[in-house]
Amino acid sequence: MFSVEVAIKKIFCNIGWTLALFLPLAADVASNEKVLDSIDSDVAMKALIITSIKPLALIAQAALGNTVRVEFLQSASQSAHELTLNASALDKIHRASLVILIGGQFEPRISKVVHALSGKAVIQALDLPLSEGKLDTNEQNHPHNMDPHVWLNPYNANVIAHAIQSKLGVAQQNVISESQINALKNSLKPVSTLSYISHHAVLGHFSQAFNVSTGMSIRDSSGGRKGAKSQYLMRNDARSNGAQCVFVEPQYADKDALVISSALGLPLREIDPQGIDIALTAKGYTQFIQALVVQYKACFT
Repeated sequence: MFSVEVAIKKIFCNIGWTLALFLPLAADVASNEKVLDSIDSDVAMKALIITSIKPLALIAQAALGNTVRVEFLQSASQSAHELTLNASALDKIHRASLVILIGGQFEPRISKVVHALSGKAVIQALDLPLSEGKLDTNEQNHPHNMDPHVWLNPYNANVIAHAIQSKLGVAQQNVISESQINALKNSLKPVSTLSYISHHAVLGHFSQAFNVSTGMSIRDSSGGRKGAKSQYLMRNDARSNGAQCVFVEPQYADKDALVISSALGLPLREIDPQGIDIALTAKGYTQFIQALVVQYKACFT
């Protein structure tokens, strides 16, 4: 009898110890689930802002901070000129409180879809009072060309940010300050007159904002191939102007750039005007431009 009572007491003791260990863990699990539910709820409650490309998302997030959820349609492997819409992208556009685009000339497929939606709040960057940018040496021969890479000029980025803030009833503030822009300008002065070749005519707005060379390009501002005459002129200009490097972009195959760099004996340097690796944060746009300046200067070292 004695042994039975002892056994029973041991069983209850073990049960007590098990409960003592388990209950706090169960409470922690429940608490963590509540936190996750709260986070999911907060995310769901935030207004959804959709941009066509990553750079516009960087501007939108910097303009609005954590008060909204910002997403972009461009994948890391797509150039901005090749952007197409799948079913998921169409769903995001339908659910968005605001859609932000560059404009019809730059992304005609998306513009057509968005403007077909009645009542959808839309901002087209090319409709805003932005700088037109400078065309590179070869692009200047085509007066109807226009550089659509407006986000590479930080003054334009602030104009776009103000339009976004006004649309959502938020006080206007810059996404990059005048002092930050001036600091970057000063850092670029030693290389301001030096020349380069880019994969396509992408740096016109950047060169205007920071008073540096427009360089030369293998392809035009839309990413299209240039003819044999333009390629011949570009190579001659590169030799006479002392081009220092050939810029390649992550979104493009580098075959064209490799051919040119080999023919002219120039090094390849990577530059990312899409900011694919930059996080969407309140300081994201500033970090993007700072990284671009570092990449640009690497051509001349």
